[in-house]
Amino acid sequence: MRYDLDDLRLFTHVAAEGSITAGARVMHLSLPSASARVRALEAQAGVPLLIRERRGVRLTPAGATLARHAREVLAETTRLDSAVASYAVSHAAPIRLVAGGSAMHQLVPIALATFLRDHPEYDVNVSERRTTRSVRLLAAGEADLGVILDDEPTQLRTEPLADDSLVVIGQAGGILAGRTSIAYAEVAEHPLVGLVPNSPLSQWMVDRLGPHAPAPRFRTLVPTLHALITLATAGAGLAVVPRRAVPAATVAQICPLQDAWSRRAHLLCYATNAPEATHLLAAHLHTAADGPAR
Repeated sequence: MRYDLDDLRLFTHVAAEGSITAGARVMHLSLPSASARVRALEAQAGVPLLIRERRGVRLTPAGATLARHAREVLAETTRLDSAVASYAVSHAAPIRLVAGGSAMHQLVPIALATFLRDHPEYDVNVSERRTTRSVRLLAAGEADLGVILDDEPTQLRTEPLADDSLVVIGQAGGILAGRTSIAYAEVAEHPLVGLVPNSPLSQWMVDRLGPHAPAPRFRTLVPTLHALITLATAGAGLAVVPRRAVPAATVAQICPLQDAWSRRAHLLCYATNAPEATHLLAAHLHTAADGPAR
């Protein structure tokens, strides 16, 4: 037997909704058309698929079997379409995205995963840049979209994206236990773990702390936020990190900083000549930013 995919799709909606009328509505079909398609399926199967009642329909055993297999066939068809589309040559230039280290830790990868899955026709080039450099690239038309911090002035189009405030993180039950906030000057009195000096976050903090800031003792410097959070939660030392970078399941003590410079936010920044696909990627970044945060 040969089945029409649209007929199978309609039948799965009828099964889910418990009504041919509702299934037709989901498929944007008229009720007579949907009813005719269902009857044709039953004729092809040679057995009743639905029990029609005053308030809707129920599946017969054969109908339940057809609905289950139809869902599997439709899911496999979607995977087939995606697999074949991945070999298509994109005629559009890659979208050029720039972002700082904080955004690159979780926000950008999550957004890219869904964007590249949903839009196989587009490619994305990603670069990690400090906000000052990102703004210059966007202004010069050398990047299309940027995730920047809100403390960099720009005449380009921006829109709020997510909070990116800094916090102190340490071992659960450690010296931060019971604290509701802490000043960086006090944090610097304890052994710390930090990011390597050339990381965007380290450079950003040096710029804000100034030359007269306390000189902390760093027990070690690592290149990634993931490594930094792992060390801090294990008790190697306190660490200053973006709150959003700490996974929700992390067992750790988290304490907000009292310093005004610790409160910051991410913005989306667009180049003036950004391609239309940029807005699709921006939507995925917004969705990723709205996801669960600790």
